[in-house]
This record gives sequence, structure tokens and C-alpha cells, in this order.
Amino acid sequence: MDLDRLREERVIRLTTYRRDGTPVGTPMNIAFDDNGHAYFRTSEDAAKVARLRRNAGVEVAASTWRGTPTGPSSSATARRLEGAEAEQARRTLVAKYRVMHGIIVPLRSRLTGHAGVYYELTER
Repeated sequence: MDLDRLREERVIRLTTYRRDGTPVGTPMNIAFDDNGHAYFRTSEDAAKVARLRRNAGVEVAASTWRGTPTGPSSSATARRLEGAEAEQARRTLVAKYRVMHGIIVPLRSRLTGHAGVYYELTER
């Protein structure tokens, strides 16, 4: 499983695609649950949400905090989660990133009024 090699990574470069096909890379936190599901979170007002709505196909690679890839990329599909699945993703991210996703991200969401959306990555 290609995505499984990202299990120990703290940051990945998630590449989404604009309408004209231009790739847009963004550093993201990633977390895996015990069943091997890979999750990330973004703000509902982020441009990548619109890009993912149009095209769920993405490329993922291990990266630095600045988004510079540090390993090979893999093709994946991002699926937006709702309800219990989104809650599972939230809990998984909080377990791995207690301060960032347990305190900072929720505080920023409350201050800006922009809720978070959760996605699951699966191999293509």
C-alpha cells in the first residue's frame, strides 16, 4: 500500500489541481487510524475544498513543513467526510497532534467562524 509509507510522517504535500490542470501543493498534517484510514483536515473556506469538489484526484508525498517533498509521490483520491466519519477523522488527528488539532485549530476555527472539513485519502 503506497499511502501506508506515509503513516509515520507528520506532514505531507497534498497536490490538488485547478480547473486548467495547474497543480497546487499544500503542506498538510496526516494521521492514520488503527484500520489504516488516512485523514487530513482543512478549513471550509480553503480554495482546495473547491478544487477537491471538482477533482478528487490528488498526489501525496512526504514533505517538510514548508511543503517541499522529501519522498516520492503517490496518486490518491480525497473523499470528504461527514457525521461519524468526520468525527473519527477529528479524533485521529487530535490523537497524533494534540496541541495543533486539539487546541490551535479549533480555536482558530472559532475565531474566524470557518469550520473544518475532514477528508479521507485512498489509493487510486
